[in-house]
Amino acid sequence: MKKRFLIFIVTLVAASSYAQQDSQFTNYMYNTININPAYAGSRGVLSVFGLHRNQWVGLDGAPVTNTFSLNTPINNSNFGIGFSIVNDRIGPSDENSISADVSYSIKTSETFKLSFGIKATANLLNVDFTKLNIYNPGDALARYNIDNRFSPNVGAGIYFHSNKTYVGLSVPNFLETKHFDKDESSFSSESVASERMHYYLIAGHVFDLSANVKLKPAILTKMVQGAPLQVDLSANFLFNDKFTLGAAYRWDAATSLLAGFQVSDSWFIGYGYDMEVTKLANYNSGSHEIFLRYELFKNYDKVVSPRFF
Repeated sequence: MKKRFLIFIVTLVAASSYAQQDSQFTNYMYNTININPAYAGSRGVLSVFGLHRNQWVGLDGAPVTNTFSLNTPINNSNFGIGFSIVNDRIGPSDENSISADVSYSIKTSETFKLSFGIKATANLLNVDFTKLNIYNPGDALARYNIDNRFSPNVGAGIYFHSNKTYVGLSVPNFLETKHFDKDESSFSSESVASERMHYYLIAGHVFDLSANVKLKPAILTKMVQGAPLQVDLSANFLFNDKFTLGAAYRWDAATSLLAGFQVSDSWFIGYGYDMEVTKLANYNSGSHEIFLRYELFKNYDKVVSPRFF
């Protein structure tokens, strides 16, 4: 039963779906640059970020995601720049997305800025259909492996923020790329896989509960044609500007536990664990996510209280 379920999942993701979701992150509040280019440079320092996500542990062919990014403001200007690489492996597919971001910020008040950003992305897709269980040796699917299929894309976003509040709206990819052209092979129209536009809405606010405790509720909403609406709700507590502890809920999908530690002014490490609330929980032992962030401060711009997002 487990093997049949796996074959269904892998085939659905790799060859038969009309809409492919972008990479999914539990610690989305620390990984904003991947979905909104207007975030580039908003932290005021060079910020380097790396994350590893192992989804649905115990299910062969389940998604594994690795991402690396950096972003920084440009000195004495309103511009910020960013760069990111995302590697997403699902079943027989292996996709790399390399992106460059540019943002421009306008100060709207003493505490708030409005940032606009654009994203340029190069996608490289590999699909090895021989990794699937091919029951019919003459199946045309086995003869059409994909090797470094290149497709460009562009995106944009806006980000309204202060030191305590943020709201963002973005579309990381405007172009809807078809990975299979039914006119070039014997595939039927049901075998066409295409990447749809994803619409992201993010928001969060930091509340000072006491001198040593802060609370940050946050939300991420993702909308894409052909897939259910995704809503991620989270709440993180920050203790003594060092330790974070929280929980999250992905609507009708998973509950999560979150933790993080500010090791030094520059280093922050975090972890997240997802527990499925769907029938998929019968086939895996949850999802793990770990990340590390490094920020390069100059002596004169170190902050007493670190940013919570």
